[in-house]
Amino acid sequence: MLNSTNDLKLYYSIGEVSQMCGITETTLRYWEREIPQLKPKKAGRNIRQYSKEDLEMVKLIQHLLKERGMTIEGVRKRLSKNKEAASKDAEVVERLRGIRQKLVQMRDALDAFTYQQVDELKDNIASISEPTP
Repeated sequence: MLNSTNDLKLYYSIGEVSQMCGITETTLRYWEREIPQLKPKKAGRNIRQYSKEDLEMVKLIQHLLKERGMTIEGVRKRLSKNKEAASKDAEVVERLRGIRQKLVQMRDALDAFTYQQVDELKDNIASISEPTP
């Protein structure tokens, strides 16, 4: 996930992309050689400049390799045939992760309640809902 300062950038260095995605620069260079859909712009002295689209492609490749268990050849074929479907799959997985994280936080918050607090909460709700004479 990008932070607000990175949202303002047009291009990212290979080091920044490596850090954001948790992969090595060597891995990124390998993916560039093996997967034609990943082609960051190269500035003077062959310095790579990854656009936001390139960053999303890296995340998609990472999803297909790590979570889907595909090979590099499989990723290459999948991206050449139907990049949109692969991208939607990765997006759905990312959304589900976010939902899971929120549910875990809710569970942890509920686990923090003691039985005494739950009983007091029930009593308070009951007293509020009882009609007053």
